[in-house]
Order: sequence, then C-alpha cells, then structure tokens
Amino acid sequence: MQKSPGAGVGLGLAVASALTFATSGTFARSLIEAGWSAPSAVIARVGIAALVLAVPAALALRGRTHVLRRNLGVVGVFGLLGVALAQVCFFNAVRYLPVGVALLLEYLGIILVVVWTWLVHGQRPKRLTVAGSVAALAGLVFVLDLTGAGRLDPLGVLWGLGAAIGLAGYYVLAGRVDEELPSVVLASGGMGVGAVALAALGAVGVLPLHATYGEVTFAGQETSWLLPIAGLSLIAAAVAYMAGIAGARLLGPRLSSFVGLTEVMFAVLIAWLVLGELPTVVQMLGGLLILAGVALVRLDELRGTRRPIDAAPEPALAGER
Repeated sequence: MQKSPGAGVGLGLAVASALTFATSGTFARSLIEAGWSAPSAVIARVGIAALVLAVPAALALRGRTHVLRRNLGVVGVFGLLGVALAQVCFFNAVRYLPVGVALLLEYLGIILVVVWTWLVHGQRPKRLTVAGSVAALAGLVFVLDLTGAGRLDPLGVLWGLGAAIGLAGYYVLAGRVDEELPSVVLASGGMGVGAVALAALGAVGVLPLHATYGEVTFAGQETSWLLPIAGLSLIAAAVAYMAGIAGARLLGPRLSSFVGLTEVMFAVLIAWLVLGELPTVVQMLGGLLILAGVALVRLDELRGTRRPIDAAPEPALAGER
C-alpha cells in the first residue's frame, strides 16, 4: 500500500494533541487545591476554549452555514459524548475508585474503537493490532503504577466504562465527520455543547460547582488563578481538541486512539518536570510499552493490502487555517 502523504502530519497532530491534553492535570491541580471543584474547572476549560475558537470557526466556514446546519447533529453528539459524557463519567468514577483504576477503565475506549471499526466497517483487527492493543494496555497499567488489590466498587466501574464510551465516541466522531466541516468548527461547537451540558448538570445538582478567585500555587510559585485557567482553556483544550480532531481525520479513529494513549505517558513526564514528581522505573517501562503498541498498530496499518476506510485523508484539511 502506498503511504498516505498526510500520515506523518496526522501522527504529529495526534502526538501534539496527546501532549497538550496531558497538561490538563497539572494546570487543574492548582485550581482544585485552591478550592475549585473539578467540574467547575472543566466547564471553564471547554467553555473559554469554545469562545476562543468561535471566531476562527466562523472564518473557516466562509459563510457556508449550510455545512454547519447539516452537521448540527454530529456537533451536538460530539459535544455530549466526546466532551461531556467522558468527563462527567470520569469525575464520578474517581468518587468510587482510585484515579489510576478510573483512568485505566476510561482508556478501554481504544478497544471499543477497534471493535467499532470491526463490527461497523468490517475491519477485522489483524495480529499486529491485537498485539499492539495488549502492549499498549499493559503499558498503561505500568504508567499508572496501580497498587492495592481492594474490591472495586461496581458503581465506580460502571462510571468508568461510561467514560470509555465517551472517549471512544470522541475518536470515532472526530475521525468520521463531513469533510467539508472544518476541524475548528467541530472543536468549538463540540466544546460549547459540552460546557452547556456540564453547566446544566451542575445547575440541577448532579455535579458540584464551586470556585475561588485569588492566588493559587502553580509549579511551586504563587500566581493568579488566571494562569492555570489560561493554560487549561488555551493549551489543554483549544490546541488539544483542534490538533486531536485534525489528527483523527487524517489517521482515522483506530490509529489516532492508540496514539492518544501517549497522553498518560506525557502526563507523568509533565508532572515530573513541573511538579517534581519523579517517574518510577516501572512507569518508564510502561511508556516504552505504550510506544511499542502504537508502533505495532501503525505497522499494521501500513502493511494492509488496501487503504483502510478510517485512514483515508481528507483533502479539505489542506485549505483550512
């Protein structure tokens, strides 16, 4: 199979998305330790990012409102499934489970993407994809450095599986939208829908919403609360979602979801550099396993006898700004 000219760009965008998504925990920690609820930080994150991207989204449409109208359903589902559901379920999961276990359950979404492409599009996973799945999930366990063997709360497990469905929906929808719909429009609209949905859940008492406005501690220094908010909304949301959606459209949902696993590895490295939390040898080994898993899945894509449906590049991206 001839290599797609957009594959390298797609991999770069997917890695950039994983890296920027990985900064969210470091930025959010300073807010949460200062008295913010996690849902409040998320609403600020995706709500501000949606507003920041609204002008570029309008410019990218170039007056083609009919493109947006026919994709309103996709944008809405992306916001509810890929933004709101994933985050609501994850935050509820950590109420009952250790954070590491909740993360592991959420990232089972990559397996759901493989199952989706198999059942819906007939792309049966080959041996390298299966091997890559096993290696990546094993690496994820090591990076999370799970400890303890207590009984898991069934309600927490259900919330974690709900987060996995949301994560899978993010990759599937991002990789299969109308080629005329600019990535920035999907990112801005989806985050806007997600922010409204989360705010509505907070208004009815499903999610706790509270925040403080003053000095926070970030990277060991006292600073304004605006700094981590800017990082969350601009780096960990606007850039992250834009790069992730564009990467998924070039790579397809299956490969982009595996590349997204590197987010966990990047999160550990960023915590080391910014917060001084040194990764263990086991975590570094896990990072290597994740990279090996991504490489195996990518090799499987390249060895295919025909171009997979979900890996077809979209020419419309070349003209987007």
